[in-house]
Formats: sequence, C-alpha cells, structure tokens
Amino acid sequence: MRPFSSLQANPADARLLPEGRLAGPMPWVIAIMIFLTVLAAAAGLALLRANQDLQQELAGKVTIQLMEANPARQAAQAEAIETRLASLEGVLAFHRATDADIAKLLAPWFGKAGLGPDLPMPMLIDVALDPKAPGTLAALRIIVQDLAPSARIEQHAEWLGPLVDLMRALTWLASLLVLLMAGATMAVVVLASRSALNMHRPTIEVMHLLGATDSQIARLFQRRIGMDALFGAVMGLVGGLICLFLLYQRASAIGSDLFGAMGLGWRDWLALLVIPLVTALCAMLAARATVLLALRRLL
Repeated sequence: MRPFSSLQANPADARLLPEGRLAGPMPWVIAIMIFLTVLAAAAGLALLRANQDLQQELAGKVTIQLMEANPARQAAQAEAIETRLASLEGVLAFHRATDADIAKLLAPWFGKAGLGPDLPMPMLIDVALDPKAPGTLAALRIIVQDLAPSARIEQHAEWLGPLVDLMRALTWLASLLVLLMAGATMAVVVLASRSALNMHRPTIEVMHLLGATDSQIARLFQRRIGMDALFGAVMGLVGGLICLFLLYQRASAIGSDLFGAMGLGWRDWLALLVIPLVTALCAMLAARATVLLALRRLL
C-alpha cells in the first residue's frame, strides 16, 4: 500500500464520501496542534544545538587565578607558569588577561571609581587544553600548586554546568511536548474517523452489499482524513514559521551571544518542513487502522 497515492481521489470516491476541508473542526484542531508542535520542536532543536556548541566551546577551557597580593611575586609566578605551559603537552593555547580586561570584568561590582591603582587585583591566565588528553588537567594542577600555592584553577564547564543542565532539561521537555502533541493529534484523527464512519454507516452497508471489501472502504476514509490532516498541518506549519521568524527578529535585536547560538541549521529547518507530511502519513495510517477495526466489530 502506498499511503500518499490514496490522496488522489477519483470522482466516484468523492461522491461516496463528500469532503470539505473547511467544513469540519478536525483541520483547525490539527492546525493548532501542529502550530504548537512546530514551536516546541524548534525550541528543542535550538536548545540542543546551543547546548552542543556550548559544551564543545567549554571543553578543556580553564582559568588560572593568581591571588598573590604582592605584584612582583604575582608577576614572577605568572612568568613561571607560562614557561611551564609552553612546554606542557596537551596545552593548545594560553593567554594572560590584561589589567584592562580584569578591570572590565570587575567594573559591574566595584564601579569605575572603586578600581584604583592601589587595589590588588588577581591575575588571570586563560588556558585551552586538548580534550583528547584528559591527563593534562591533572598535570596542570601539580604545576600550579608547585609554582603558586595560593592560585586556583577553575574549569569553565564547572561554573557553567547548571546552565548546561538547564538547557538539557528544557530540551527533554520540548521533546516530551512534541510527543504529547503527536499523541493528541492522533487522538483527534481517531475520533474524526469514528465520527465519519458513524455518519456514513448507511452508505457503508450498501457498499458491503455491492461487494466492497473493508480495505476498499478504509481507503476512502484514509484519503479524506489524510487530506484534512495535510491541509491543517500546512496551515499550522505556516503559522509556526511566521511566529519563529518574528521571534528571531526580536532575539537578534537583543544581541546576546546565548540567543545568537540558539539558531537552527538547515537540517533543523528540513525537520520542521516535513512535519505536515509525517502528520498526514500518520493520520492516514491511524484512520485506516481505526476504520478496519470498527468494520470488523460491525460485521
């Protein structure tokens, strides 16, 4: 059986089961469900993509904080650590933050007036480690402990771990919403199939007397349900894409790096565009199964 080939109706079939996609409530209900499904799926795909990019960017990124109050001793510790970093296998790159960079980081808490020349500030060294060499971090801790006992090493993945967990939880929530929407849509299809079957029961009895099989009757219903589902799904998809476009425009105006990372790739857009076809196919299969089961109980 080729499900989508059943969408092509002949005049005789149309006279047996007259259809109007705007007459019943099912296309509009499906349009609302697909609209919400598109939004939930887009949110889940964007969060998944942003989470993967964030984890990839944070992998192996650490910061060494030199807390020595004596500026001369602090500079000596930094020079010694950088010398060892240059020869340590597994270190991809390192960069010492300038006083201007540190002042910019501390300005929201101290203000410009509070960052005087006499205020001791920590020295920061950003280090990028090779994620494929997990032993590098342990070696780095030993080096820093020997050269600067008061220094601290902070992994970027640790202090951004709660954000990663939140994005992962939201991704699972979006996936659950998509599954619930799909289940609700199929429930609507089943109810519509049963209603159409009861409405056309006299016609079905006549068709049985004329020798029509259950499979032939089910094909009529699955074509009608499939067309209604496809029409409603396309409307929901168009509405969802318009809403996503407007949200993207608002997010772009914010200029945040986090919102900028939550974009959709071409595979994500393709997944959204095939939602109406998948919906129509599932609706046809659900309608066929519902009608066949009802006809077996009827006869």
